[in-house]
Amino acid sequence: MTDDERQAAGLEMRRMVLGDAQVANASKARDEFSGEIQDYILRQVWGSVWTRPGLDLKTRSCMVLSIMMALGKWDEFRLHVKAGFNNGLTKDDLKEIIIQNAAYCGAPAGAHAMKEAQAVFAQEKL
Repeated sequence: MTDDERQAAGLEMRRMVLGDAQVANASKARDEFSGEIQDYILRQVWGSVWTRPGLDLKTRSCMVLSIMMALGKWDEFRLHVKAGFNNGLTKDDLKEIIIQNAAYCGAPAGAHAMKEAQAVFAQEKL
């Protein structure tokens, strides 16, 4: 696949997972300084990894949520809570992901993840 093809596949996947509004917001934030990292993420993360056939999108969402929780990347965690619903996750799935990860990341991370997920539920009226 060429870089242009990966870029196009990445944009399509990103829209499917995150939704049009999130993609539009990211595009608005693009400028001369941030353009190259945005292109890299689109090509490599969305166009090369998320498009691989080996895992379904629901599993990928579970993995990303787990990693963001472990790393304490709460902005990205919230983004992927919302995206998880586009990939077939339910509130019960999210609760189980958080509880499972609390066993390995610690109770404070679990409690904080619950709070972050609930904020997304309230904001998105889920």
